[in-house]
Amino acid sequence: MSKLRVGFVGIGNMGSPMAKRVAGAGFPLTAFDVDVARVERLAAEARIAGAATGAALAAASDVVVTMLPTGAVVRDALLGAGGIARSLARGAIVVDMSSSDPSGTRELGRGLAELGVALVDAPVSGGVRGAEAGTLAIMIGGEDEAAIARVRPVLETMGARLFRTGPLGSGHAMKALNNYVAAAAFTASSEALLVGKRFGLAPAVMVEVLNASSGRNFHTDVVLPDHVVAGKFAAGFAIGLMAKDVGIAAALAREIGVESPLCQLTSELWNGARDSLGGTADFTAAYKHWAAR
Repeated sequence: MSKLRVGFVGIGNMGSPMAKRVAGAGFPLTAFDVDVARVERLAAEARIAGAATGAALAAASDVVVTMLPTGAVVRDALLGAGGIARSLARGAIVVDMSSSDPSGTRELGRGLAELGVALVDAPVSGGVRGAEAGTLAIMIGGEDEAAIARVRPVLETMGARLFRTGPLGSGHAMKALNNYVAAAAFTASSEALLVGKRFGLAPAVMVEVLNASSGRNFHTDVVLPDHVVAGKFAAGFAIGLMAKDVGIAAALAREIGVESPLCQLTSELWNGARDSLGGTADFTAAYKHWAAR
């Protein structure tokens, strides 16, 4: 299995350490990104080849992993003009590890199937630290069990816990719902700090109490102490991506007819913060936006 050739598309904050984990495990890896400098830096740091074009990446790959900002970007990279999938051999596998729209993933799967290419959705959770350590949680959706079995050793180089979530698109649905819950927790925790601070409570004391009480969550434990109370606001995840993921969850609920008032409101709040601060701001900076309001 170590001879399975892997192509990696998207060498960003998450993609770069993930690609390093795959290459470090012995899989021949070729990387492609529209930002050529990113590929050059990665090739200099690890035993990774760079591809100048999508077609060149396809020619060097049995499996193509995508780690891109949106499902629309994934689709364009694979099936757009000069798309990578059009140059892949029949029997190849695409693993979309981006945070994509689950309905769009199913549509993409049909388009790839026409080319004889299987699609597996395998989004991740765990952030940059998890990507660097190879401890990501990976949510795997798909119908082609043989394809999933074939790419599983590749996924295991990046994740400590792999979850088989169901049919194609289920991994992306789970990722969006997870990030909605995370975003809602950060929103509630931020509101609590703002109310308490106005009343006269010290934010550092509030976080300490929350972490010793039933209000404890990932953000009170990991994010708030450094990035809100200490004012770093640099957790490493863009506010635009958080707003996008919560929006996917809200849209999914509407699409299948499930009332989700909290999800819809959370999406509105994050869209407002993104519009105010810009999509590239760190998601923790939403606290500053809400404080200003």
